[in-house]
Amino acid sequence: MHLYGGTVAELARHVGDETFIAAAEQRFTKAFGEAPSTQEVQSWRRSWPALVKVLQAAGLDDLYVLLEYSLPATGERVDALLLGTGRDGNPCAVAIELKQWTHVQLSRLRPGMVRSGERVVQHPARQVGGYVHYLQQWVARDDYPLTARGTVILHDAPAGLVAELRAQASRGPAARHPVLGREDLTPYPTPEALAERLGCAELKPSARKDVERFLTIQHRPSPALLERAGEVIEGREAFTLIGDQDLARQEVLHAVEAARARGTKSIVAVTGGPGTGKTVIACRLLGDLCRQPDSNPRLLSPSGTLTRQLRRTVGDGFRGLITTFLNNLPAGITSDSVVLLDEAHRARTYPDHQHGAFPVTLGKLLGQAAVTVLFLDERQIVRPTEGLTLQQLEQHAQRCGFSFAHIDLVSQFRCNGSRAYQQWVDCLFRPAGAVPTWEGSDYDLALASDPEQLSHWVAGHSRSGVTARITAGFCWPWDSPPTPPLLPEVTIPWEGPSGPQTWARPWNSRADEEHFDHPDVPPRPFWATDTGGHEQVGCIYTAQGMEYAYNAVIMGGDLVRRGDQWIAHPEESHDSQLRGLPPQRYLQYALNTYRVLATRGTRGTRFYSTDAITQNYLQTLLPSHGGEGGSWE
Repeated sequence: MHLYGGTVAELARHVGDETFIAAAEQRFTKAFGEAPSTQEVQSWRRSWPALVKVLQAAGLDDLYVLLEYSLPATGERVDALLLGTGRDGNPCAVAIELKQWTHVQLSRLRPGMVRSGERVVQHPARQVGGYVHYLQQWVARDDYPLTARGTVILHDAPAGLVAELRAQASRGPAARHPVLGREDLTPYPTPEALAERLGCAELKPSARKDVERFLTIQHRPSPALLERAGEVIEGREAFTLIGDQDLARQEVLHAVEAARARGTKSIVAVTGGPGTGKTVIACRLLGDLCRQPDSNPRLLSPSGTLTRQLRRTVGDGFRGLITTFLNNLPAGITSDSVVLLDEAHRARTYPDHQHGAFPVTLGKLLGQAAVTVLFLDERQIVRPTEGLTLQQLEQHAQRCGFSFAHIDLVSQFRCNGSRAYQQWVDCLFRPAGAVPTWEGSDYDLALASDPEQLSHWVAGHSRSGVTARITAGFCWPWDSPPTPPLLPEVTIPWEGPSGPQTWARPWNSRADEEHFDHPDVPPRPFWATDTGGHEQVGCIYTAQGMEYAYNAVIMGGDLVRRGDQWIAHPEESHDSQLRGLPPQRYLQYALNTYRVLATRGTRGTRFYSTDAITQNYLQTLLPSHGGEGGSWE
């Protein structure tokens, strides 16, 4: 997908016309489902004419140019892509990143980042390097030997800024991609010299059939990319399987082989509670599939946090193979693809799945791939607009004539491997009924008497170099700006030894990227793992799918204990997706939410309720201090 395609000379005849911009806006809206931002349209007005001027000055009128060319497997777009034919007669694509920068802020501590105004973005040489990597790994292949290059054009940038950016990109792969400023974009000493600087010196115009081949070629991972991904996953200790996890993996591989042999579509459901290893199995299966001939696998998750964590572990070069699944089908999934959908219980099911048919987008995914393996835990459904059950999947398979298999994971590897704790938590977060007193000795579980005690426990473990985090129900406003400093919105009044006190902490950052001036505040995807996360409070959407050693859970007023049952108060919630629900429907989401929060800790958990009656109830079930290794540090 692209907004415009034509030769440089053809583009030059239209680019200054306002109707050209209006047509681009309409095409953008139709392609992406929303109108481009005012800032983006303004950048088109400024950068497209500047690009055309440079390309014509370099004598490149006959090259084919695509504006806003989409890279479907990543969701990113290249500002401009030049297509031509190299000296060897093979196709060549030059990705161009356009910037209107006249000054930016750089940091030696974060060489891959640049601050422009209020925005922090990738260094443009790294950015264009990502585009080149994509073209080489998702478009080029044996029968289409595409060469890819990248160039940064800063058409307004003075020489000093360009020199700083070049120095910042002088190490690593980004050094291969030239950064050109205002003084580099003149035809000095000759137009051929400018074409050389742009990376286009020897390029000849492409035949129309070659342009059509590029525009219609299917984007899919190259064998080399799959081989490297398989090797990386195989070598990561984090993806080592234990006991039942490996048995489940083998069962899935057997189901995949059987489905391929029969030539029928297949759904495999892998169910299991928190800590049973669903994500680890999914990653290992991706490695297995990458090693199979003619493979075209994907590992998807509705959780952007989990996707970012996995890509960090495996390497960001494998984005596209590991990607977030929300409202659109990932690109390149074909009738021979095996799709692994982790956290399938979080898949979006618009409209509300309790009142509508099988989710449309998910149904398309299941119908498009050869085999779809879904990892789910029905008791982790925490919103009306997400959630999928084993029964719904089996019924859908029957309606569509797909084969269906189910694998249930039993062994629990989180929470110190304590089945007793998992059973106790499952019992605690049932709607009603008696809950046994905790008498286990294989998991560090206790009740905090006040929020200060809770935070001291977390801080002590953090000082010892062990991950510890505080989470809470969504019972406080979350109005902080997306960038630090964060507001201390989670506030809890409590009675201390010297009188009334107030405990306050900020929610975790809502930003997806590290803030340039606040490296001590981890972005949302890395709140659970990065330094500084223990000083913020995580919510269900940040913590779900993650784990850390020690886990503090604050229960708010949305779920309180009265007698032998839980009572829901949706009016206490600040979650716009849930607040308007009737109490009985809200109850199950609240129980699921706190069950998820209570199962993040691998070594120990502390509970605290802001409701006095609920706190007293928990006191009858839990010790007020930990045993060995559970002191309040």
